[in-house]
Amino acid sequence: MDLKGKKICFLGDSITRGTGTSSEEKRYTDVFTAITEVSEMKNYGIGGTRIAKQQKIKPETINYDINSFCERYGELDPDADIVVVFGGTNDYGHGDAPFGSFEDRTMDTYCGAIHYLMRSLIERYPTAVIVFMTPIHRANEWNPSSGNGLPLKAYVDKIKEIAEYYSIPVLDLYSVSGIQPDIPVQKEAYCPDGLHPNDAGAEKIARLLKGFLEAM
Repeated sequence: MDLKGKKICFLGDSITRGTGTSSEEKRYTDVFTAITEVSEMKNYGIGGTRIAKQQKIKPETINYDINSFCERYGELDPDADIVVVFGGTNDYGHGDAPFGSFEDRTMDTYCGAIHYLMRSLIERYPTAVIVFMTPIHRANEWNPSSGNGLPLKAYVDKIKEIAEYYSIPVLDLYSVSGIQPDIPVQKEAYCPDGLHPNDAGAEKIARLLKGFLEAM
């Protein structure tokens, strides 16, 4: 794909928002814009948000409890040429929606919310390029108190499985990002807090996304 002149929108959580980087210019979205010839970039990252709808709203976290991806995809510019969705780690980490199954189609389970979001984006952008990126590795991705008792990889695999059904391309950052915070030297280099990529980690993601889109 020739990226020159394209308008791109990013829907995501705190990683897309830029938590962990030293400035907005170092976010993966902004690095991507700097190393490509896209004409316009819009960042719709909100920290703490999830793909699935939160079931119990808490006053102290209301901003991201009421701003799931499914509830705000309609805020994206309607004339985008490319839409990139990067989420799922918060659904695993602190979301309270049930995991669900492939047959679900509502935003109230994780699996259903992926279906809901993917189909809604296709209907909103029938001729645009829609891409999903899987979560990267994180610390404590086998925490029994998170993810409905499932590992992060289960959340990654469902994005890939449901995207295949809709024929949506997936950049599997869980497999190819080169960021694994369980290895101390990589955690220090790319993801010091075990979750959010730093400047170097964000640049890795931006360059992987550039190559992925250009190869389409």
